[in-house]
Amino acid sequence: MNKTTTLLFLFLFTFLTTSLSKDLCNKDDKNTLLKIKKSLNNPYHLASWDPQTDCCSWYCLECGDATVNHRVTSLTIFSGQISGQIPPEVGDLAYLQTLVFRKLTNLTGQIPSTITKLKYLRYLRLSWNNLTGPVPDFLSQLKNLEFLELSFNELSGSIPSSLSLLPKLGYIDVSRNKLTGPIPESFGSFKGQVSGLYLSHNQISGFVPKSLGNLDINRMDFSRNKLQGDASSLFGANKTTGYIDLSRNMLQFDISKVEIPNTLGTLDLSHNGITGNIPVQWTEAPLQFFNVSYNKLCGLIPNGGKLQTFDSYSYFHNKCLCGAPLDSCK
Repeated sequence: MNKTTTLLFLFLFTFLTTSLSKDLCNKDDKNTLLKIKKSLNNPYHLASWDPQTDCCSWYCLECGDATVNHRVTSLTIFSGQISGQIPPEVGDLAYLQTLVFRKLTNLTGQIPSTITKLKYLRYLRLSWNNLTGPVPDFLSQLKNLEFLELSFNELSGSIPSSLSLLPKLGYIDVSRNKLTGPIPESFGSFKGQVSGLYLSHNQISGFVPKSLGNLDINRMDFSRNKLQGDASSLFGANKTTGYIDLSRNMLQFDISKVEIPNTLGTLDLSHNGITGNIPVQWTEAPLQFFNVSYNKLCGLIPNGGKLQTFDSYSYFHNKCLCGAPLDSCK
């Protein structure tokens, strides 16, 4: 093969490759993405969204393979100088599986109902923005949803009980909002395996549903709310829970007979009205963080396990708790 033939071959290869790559982007998806860009006031963050290029090469998104005809499957807009509201056109990305708007402090308004058209959506993350309005009841229409994070916003109202109808939902984070009302009783009847339930830093009130005791949740954070009453149903020696934070509520129950899993690494019950003695069984857990301060506990802190590895801060301001690392019992 001489030099001229080689150059001609390389030219044809480059031409064909470029031509084929331009065909990857679905025309409807490209038009929808350009509408989204316009709705967000054409931010520099989306400068790569050039209508003359293949949308599957644009920043902030991914396309699927040939099995879904190279449709847009992921849209992730993160940490950009973007103002406005979530464009309703996102609901027209028919094959979307992942939708993320995160750390966009000038992103305001409510969650658009058009996302209910995203029947393949599995991962929804709308966090660290300034979204307002409710946690929408219409989210229960996203039957393939596995992951839901709405944390660090200005959402208000109560948590919709209909979220428990989602057959695959395994992670919920609505922490650091302005949510009120109770934890839905229906949350004890999730169909799938719930690995994380984060409700902290809200104004959620009422009792912890006993039905939640039916679930084996790996990580639970209900801290800094207005919960009251008995939360003992959340515990159990046969569970696989690794993290429980119930601090800074108004919980009142006796822990004397409460058993904790031997998988528990973090337990924070501080700043409540909890009574009773710390059970000896708690020495069996591989605790890395532990705090029961500011309660109404009494009796001897059991010896053994991890309980003496924590300083007095983890225990102080209780009614009559004693023993290392506090003063010895009289």
